[in-house]
Amino acid sequence: MEQSQLNRRAIDRREFAALLPALIAAAALAPEAHAQQPSTAAADNPVPGKPTPGIESVPKPLPELVSGVYTPSAPYGSAPGRKSQRYLAGILKAGNIQTEMHETHQEVGAVHEAVGKHLHSEIWFVKEGVCELMTNGVIRRMGPGDVGLCCAGDLHYVANAGNTPCTYFVVTVGPPEP
Repeated sequence: MEQSQLNRRAIDRREFAALLPALIAAAALAPEAHAQQPSTAAADNPVPGKPTPGIESVPKPLPELVSGVYTPSAPYGSAPGRKSQRYLAGILKAGNIQTEMHETHQEVGAVHEAVGKHLHSEIWFVKEGVCELMTNGVIRRMGPGDVGLCCAGDLHYVANAGNTPCTYFVVTVGPPEP
């Protein structure tokens, strides 16, 4: 999909304010901020795997999200060594904003998801381990307490880059997708 086909727009202050509770909650779940774990893994690019089912796997129409507490779903996954649990998926009450949140656990050596891009933006909060975030060909390392951002339309993947399992939370925000 071409960049011009993404129908991008800036998030306004109300949309950003709607994100803050999720940002604060995820940060509180992370161990001590910036506690880095040593990594013996090379900064190579593992072969991409199958994508983990995302928002497209949630039955349509998406439900309207309301204030409350959301508990994790049963674990699901599309590759050995990688499991996720969805907390919520739906449309924010404040407007036509699609939101999804899940937690993913990757074992050492697990194949990362397929390189992809979406109409929504993704925010990652690392709980434990060392993750490799690739956005548009640039690879960065994230450790416990770190936050990664991939804007709508950017190619990306997240992989375990350490010698211990990694766990991270993902919050997606954007326009409703087909």
